[in-house]
Amino acid sequence: MDRLSNTVRPYAWGSTTAIPELLGIAPTGEPQAEMWMGAHPGAPSRLTRITGTEQPLTEVIADDPERELGRATVEKFGPRLPFLLKLLAAGAPLSLQVHPDLAQAKRGYEDEERRSVPIDAPHRTYKDANHKPELICALTPFAGLCGFRRPTEAAEAMAALGVDSLKPYVDLLGAHPEEAALREVLTAILGADPAEMAETVNLAAAAAERLGGAHAPYARIAHHFPGDPGVIAAMLLNYVELQPGEALFLGAGVPHAYLDGLGVEIMANSDNVLRCGLTPKHIDVPELLRIVRFEATEPGVLRPEASPSGEELYETPVDEFRLSRFDLSPGAAPVDLTRDTPQILLCTGGAPKAGGLDLAPGDSVFVPSGEKTEVSGTGTLFRSTVVA
Repeated sequence: MDRLSNTVRPYAWGSTTAIPELLGIAPTGEPQAEMWMGAHPGAPSRLTRITGTEQPLTEVIADDPERELGRATVEKFGPRLPFLLKLLAAGAPLSLQVHPDLAQAKRGYEDEERRSVPIDAPHRTYKDANHKPELICALTPFAGLCGFRRPTEAAEAMAALGVDSLKPYVDLLGAHPEEAALREVLTAILGADPAEMAETVNLAAAAAERLGGAHAPYARIAHHFPGDPGVIAAMLLNYVELQPGEALFLGAGVPHAYLDGLGVEIMANSDNVLRCGLTPKHIDVPELLRIVRFEATEPGVLRPEASPSGEELYETPVDEFRLSRFDLSPGAAPVDLTRDTPQILLCTGGAPKAGGLDLAPGDSVFVPSGEKTEVSGTGTLFRSTVVA
C-alpha cells in the first residue's frame, strides 16, 4: 500500500475554497477544480516505494502490470488502471457535454487518426478509443443537469419566460415523437445565428432572474456564460440537486453538466468529451448530434446499498469502476478490504487508518492487487476498484 501524491487541476470553473477546506489548507485564491487520483497520463498520481524514489503510478504499473493490477484486470482491460478517481469542486458550471459509447469512441478515434488530426488540436474530438461512463457522489449539496426532461416540461419552462424568440422552440417541443422534437430543438439552438441567440439568451436570463424559483438556475448559468446557446439548451434537461451521499451515474449519450458543489467522481480512464455549450471550446455539432441519445429520462438519483461488512456500494452497469463508501465507527472491528483487483482508497472525513497508514481528509492510497488491507478507526473512506 502506498500513499499517493496527487495533482490538483486549476480549471477556471473550479471552486477556490472547497478542496482546500477538505484538505485543511489555506486557499490560494485560484480555482482548484479537480484532484486526480490514478494513472491517467495527463496527471498521474505519484508514490514512493521502498527505494525512496517518487514515481508516477503509470510507471509503477508499466513495470509489472500483473503484480499491481492482478491477472484478471490485465486480461479484461489491458495493462493499465481502468478508472480515474477525482475530487471535483465546481464553483461555476462545467460545459454541457456528452460522452460516446465504446464502439463510437473506437470509430471516432480511428477516423481522426486516419485523417492525422493532431491529438492536441483544439478541434480534435476523440483523444482515445475508450468510452467514459462516470459517477458523481456528492460530498456537499451538489447541483447539476442530467438527461433530457419531457419536451412538454421544457416547453412550459421556456414559455413562462415570455421571450418571443423562444416561441419557435416551444412550438417544436410540442411535436411528436418526443425524440424528434428534442433533436430538432437542440439542432436549431446550436445552429442559430450567434448574435440573435446571444440576444435571446440575455432576454431569457433577465426573465429567469425576475421569475426565480425553478428558473433561477438558468439565470445563474447565464451569469457565467452570457449569450451562450448552452443556456437555452440547459432548459431541455433535468435539473438535479444531490444531498451528501447521493450520486448520479452518467452513461453514454446522456447530456449533462455539473453546476455547483463538491463531490467524489469516478470514471473510465478516458478524455472523450463532446460539448454542447457553456464553453468557449470547439463544438462538433454533427458528431454531437450523432452521439446524443434523444430520449426523455428521469435522472435516477443513486443511494448506496449497504452490506453486512458496512460497505455501501453505488451500483452501476459498468465494469471499469466500482465505487463504495465506509462510514467507520469508533471501536468497530477492522474491515478487511483485500481484493484481487487494484484499489484506490480516499479519505473524505475523520481519521481512519488503512493498513499502517493514518489518513486525513483528502489523503489517498493505492493498494495493489492481492495486498492484505484492513481499515479501521473513525471517518469516511471511499473505495474505488474494478469488476474483473
